[in-house]
Amino acid sequence: MEKPHVLAVIVARGGSKSIPKKSIAPCAGNPLLFYTVKAAQGAKHITRLIISTDDEEMAETARALGVEVPFMRPKELAQDDTLDLPVFQHALEWLEKNEGYVPEVVVHLRPTTPLKKAAHIDAGIELLLKNPEAESVRSICEPHHTPFKMYRLRDESPFLEPILREEYRDFYSEHAEPYNMPRQKLPVIWRHSGYVDVIRPHVIRDGSMSGSKILPLQFDKWRDVDIDSPRDLTYAELIIKELEARGERVWE
Repeated sequence: MEKPHVLAVIVARGGSKSIPKKSIAPCAGNPLLFYTVKAAQGAKHITRLIISTDDEEMAETARALGVEVPFMRPKELAQDDTLDLPVFQHALEWLEKNEGYVPEVVVHLRPTTPLKKAAHIDAGIELLLKNPEAESVRSICEPHHTPFKMYRLRDESPFLEPILREEYRDFYSEHAEPYNMPRQKLPVIWRHSGYVDVIRPHVIRDGSMSGSKILPLQFDKWRDVDIDSPRDLTYAELIIKELEARGERVWE
């Protein structure tokens, strides 16, 4: 049986503000991009790995790491408010038009989540392939802070209002103040992380990055580090160096 065509796309734009050229910022002795590339290269189900970037320096770094750069992303698709959807639609359209290449599965890999594991990428791909009715797989983990201890403020009231009161009416009827309870006693709620997403291409062409039939891929909460500030970068470095000191590599 022929192996499915699984396209992994690393998305990296050059105009990040919090950390200039964030995707190639130094992290534990390597460009940040390095760790996502190593995880992707270690995943047995990925058959093609490309980067979508508007930045020549990022493109050169990716090439040096063995990543394809089949095109440069248009500048209008690399703005602060650009969503993932048009970036992926552009990639799929370009590859089909210029190469006749149409993958069966697309893997969304963000270089700003450097603690991803190759086996988790494979697990997400396998999950989608084994469930033909599913439209995507999204990585989830327990949030660092439970939303049961979060509030909203409304314009018409000066008082805090618990955000999950309506969604968990039965639980609130049994427990009047969940926000004062120990975390271990509260219902488990999952957070979508940018760790790994796996999508069927037709879902992207139809205008969504997930569809409505989404399967969960659970992963360890300590790996949920998304680089958005120098402090996040320092935290990721500490974890990577701690693993290296034990003779381990974060992507394995």
